[in-house]
Amino acid sequence: MAESTGEFNDDSQLDHVDAINQIFAEFEFAYHNQFHKAFSDVESQVIAKKYWLGSLEQYSPLQIVQAAKQVIRTQDYLPSIAALVKACEQGFDLFGLPSPRQAFYEACAAASPKREQQWSHEAVYLAGKSAGWFLLANEAESASMPVFEYHYSLLCRRVINGEKLILDTPTPLTDKIERPLSKLETKSRLAKMREELNL
Repeated sequence: MAESTGEFNDDSQLDHVDAINQIFAEFEFAYHNQFHKAFSDVESQVIAKKYWLGSLEQYSPLQIVQAAKQVIRTQDYLPSIAALVKACEQGFDLFGLPSPRQAFYEACAAASPKREQQWSHEAVYLAGKSAGWFLLANEAESASMPVFEYHYSLLCRRVINGEKLILDTPTPLTDKIERPLSKLETKSRLAKMREELNL
């Protein structure tokens, strides 16, 4: 893993390696003495970074960086991986997203029509729709939750990366009410359709 230069990257362009390098640079700045005691040489930093990378790879780079900043603001001591994982899990609220478990229960409990419910976030509705409302309503949690979480994690990643999710909007009914066809007009249109279809 590349050594951190101490320069912080543009968060929107981060990959996982950049995110780990950035949080280590921020930890070094925020917890200077503790950091150098924990990671006394370059080799121990490289090993630690690889371990942290493997432990945090399921989270988006931006989520990792935001969680680290939250931890730095609230903790006096150099955080453990467990503390950062917890911050990542709880960090959905930094982006207005419920946790995966909360989102799953919200989707399962939503009444029909689903589209018209008040959703805590668009990602919950879209994940429920992608997973399949029938699956959520009829399968055991052990079978339906992993499917929902898969779709929800993809949507959360898009939100965390700055995308605004849009719910599909139904086509509105026309304001103009068509006048019903007379019997003669109906027969004429049917005859024309038969002729076009060679019936």
